[in-house]
Amino acid sequence: MGVAYGAGASTEDSTFFQEGLIQNMSRVVWVTGAGGLIGHHLMSIAQTQAPGWRVIPIVRPALDLTDSCAVRAALKADAPDLIFHCAAQSRSPACEANPAEARRLNVDVTRLLVENCGKARLLLFSTDQVFDGRTGNYSESAAVNPLGVYGQTKAEAEQVVLSQPKHLVVRTSLTAGRSPTGDRSFTEQMRRAWTQGRTLPLFTDEFRNPLHARFTARAAWELMLQGAQGIHHVAGADRLSRWQIGELLAQQCQVSARLIAPETLATYQGAPRSPDSTLNCQATQRLLRFTLPSFADWIQTAVPSDL
Repeated sequence: MGVAYGAGASTEDSTFFQEGLIQNMSRVVWVTGAGGLIGHHLMSIAQTQAPGWRVIPIVRPALDLTDSCAVRAALKADAPDLIFHCAAQSRSPACEANPAEARRLNVDVTRLLVENCGKARLLLFSTDQVFDGRTGNYSESAAVNPLGVYGQTKAEAEQVVLSQPKHLVVRTSLTAGRSPTGDRSFTEQMRRAWTQGRTLPLFTDEFRNPLHARFTARAAWELMLQGAQGIHHVAGADRLSRWQIGELLAQQCQVSARLIAPETLATYQGAPRSPDSTLNCQATQRLLRFTLPSFADWIQTAVPSDL
């Protein structure tokens, strides 16, 4: 099977789910955090993945997910069949600065949805930061041991979701791409810094496996429509340091090498960081109809609107 770099699914893919779930054209889907990075990409391919379905973007201020009464009423009114739960406080510094707020947004909101979603199946987007990074190449069955508040709240949210077997968790790594607000992905943040002439210190000994949001979104749709349950890892096919990622992006953006500076975790002063939180995606890959690409290969063909 070749690597699929397209933004959406092929014609073949559009008929893949004609059996089973997709036969009911009246189904309703919620996408929380639809104004964010992954939520935006879920919405952009919705009619290719699930033609004819009613896909509702859940965004503020239309619905405040911390307002329990409003959420219960909206769930009752829409009666969704599927919920993609993207909304979260995902900025680690903000989580460290206000752990209570992070727990309210990442755990309490998830619990509210799970306890009131009725017939719906829910997919929670989680993170590789649930691992301490001591070994890397984590499988879905590996024990979690988060070092920071963000990872801790996501690990708690995972348990809330997995308390009901019909739901699923998708763990991701660094996510590339363009978001509606222009500041949600690591590629957007790095490009903005370079545009301002700032040099970025990048770790040579912290490893992730980045993936563009379009592939994350497509994988999530496929898993959801197949009726997948439990935990699934969705990330890029290569293990790259922050420094290597910066080099690849700088080359593609034609940015001077002087705007990236190597740094090691030994010199870092701040909240604990996972040195190698890379995810093993082999189990998920066997379920997908496209190949999760390596970031190094994908970026060679990326266009500016991808970054």
